[in-house]
Amino acid sequence: MLTDENDPNLVKPTNSQGVLEMGTKKFGPEMKRSLRALSAINQNLVGAQAYPNVVKKRVLPRKCMIYNGSLPNPAQRPITRKFAAQIATSQQLHEARRQKNDLDLSIQNSREDEDFQFIDAEENIAAMDPPVPMPLEQTEAASNQTEEVEMEDIFEEPVVDVDGLDAKNPLAVVEYVADLYSYYKKMEASSYVSPDYMKQQVDINEKMRAILIDWLIEVHYKFELRDETLFLTVNLVDRFLEKRTVARKKLQLVGLIAMLLACKYEEVTVPVVEDLIFISDKAYTRKDLLDMEKLMLNSIQFNLSMPTPYVFLRRFLKTVESDKKLELLSFFLIELSLVEYTMLKFPHSLLAAAAVYTAQCCVYRTKKWNITSESYTNYSEDQLLECSKFMVTFHQKAATGKLTGVHRKYSTSKFGYAARCEPALFLLE
Repeated sequence: MLTDENDPNLVKPTNSQGVLEMGTKKFGPEMKRSLRALSAINQNLVGAQAYPNVVKKRVLPRKCMIYNGSLPNPAQRPITRKFAAQIATSQQLHEARRQKNDLDLSIQNSREDEDFQFIDAEENIAAMDPPVPMPLEQTEAASNQTEEVEMEDIFEEPVVDVDGLDAKNPLAVVEYVADLYSYYKKMEASSYVSPDYMKQQVDINEKMRAILIDWLIEVHYKFELRDETLFLTVNLVDRFLEKRTVARKKLQLVGLIAMLLACKYEEVTVPVVEDLIFISDKAYTRKDLLDMEKLMLNSIQFNLSMPTPYVFLRRFLKTVESDKKLELLSFFLIELSLVEYTMLKFPHSLLAAAAVYTAQCCVYRTKKWNITSESYTNYSEDQLLECSKFMVTFHQKAATGKLTGVHRKYSTSKFGYAARCEPALFLLE
C-alpha cells in the first residue's frame, strides 16, 4: 500500500522558491496554468473510484487545496460550507430565473468572473440522490394499458368504400354519386307530405287511401312496370291529395292519372289511355282522364323530379352488400309501408334505411347495423328503431285482413317468396 512518502503522484509541499513538486515534475506560476483532471490523479490511488462529475478549473496556486496523506474518496466527500452555500445560491438563482429573466442573465455573467467554476447544483443533487426506478408492477400496468389502447385502435371497424369496385364502371358515376345523394337529401324536404293532410279531406279518409294504394300495387305488378314507377305514383297521389279536395268517386281516377304520369316519366313504353279506362271498368271517360291529368300537373306545378324512397333504398342496399334475398325482403317491407298512411311522418331516406335494417334483422335474426351503413345513411340504429317496429308489425299482419296485395305479390317465385320470411319480432321487445 502506498504511503505519503513513497507515492510519487502526491502533491508535496512547496520548496523555498514557492514551487510545487509532484513526482519528478515541477509546476510553478511561470509555467502554463493547467492542472490534471482530478480523475487522472484519483485513478492512481488504490481502490479509488473515478470522480463522477469532474470539470476543469482554472489553476489558482494560492487557493489550490492540498491534502496531506491519502486523498479521500471524492464521491463520499462531505459538503463543505462553501459548497453548501453554493447549492443555496443556485436554488435562489433558479427561483429568480423564473421571475425575472434579466436578473438571471446578470447573475450568470457575474458568476463567470469567480475564482472557481462550480458544478451545477442541480446535477450534484441528482448525483447525490439518484432517481428511484419505477416499480415493476407499475411498469407492467402501464404496458398493459398501452397494449389495450393499441388493440382498440387496431380492431376499430373502418368505413368501407362501397364505390371502390365500381371505379371503372362509367354507369356507376362514382365521381358524382356522393354529390347526387347529397342533393337528394336536400331535396327530400321538397317532396315531404304532411302526415295529417287527411283532415282537410271531406269525402275520403285514411282507409280509402290504403285501398287505393293496395290496388295500384296490383296494377303495377300486372303491367310489369319498373319499381321507380310505383314509388313515384304513390308520391304523386299524396302530393295531389294534400293540395286538392277530392270526392270519393274521383279517388280511383286520381290514382290512374298518377300512374300515367309516373309511366311517362320513368317508363320506356307507356300504357295508353284506353288501357287505363279498361282497368277502371269503364268508370271514367277519356275526357275525364285528360282533364284530371291537366289538373294534377298544374297542382304539383309540373314537378316530377322528386327523390322517392326508391333512390335511397338502392343506395343503402349497396352499402350493406345485399344479396337478392335481402333486396327482395327490403322492397317487400317498404311496399307494405307505402299502403299505411301513418308512415308519411317518416322522411323517405329514413323509410329506406329502416327497411334495410329490418330486412337484415329478419335474415340474420339479430340486430345488424355497422358503422359503414351508419356513415352512408346518416342514421344510427336508435333512430331507425321506431320506424322498424312499425314495419315488423305490418309484416306480421300482411297476410291477414282485406289489403293483401303486397303479400300476394311477394309470395310468388318471381319475388323469391320474400313474404314467407319470419318477421323480426324480437325488435318489438
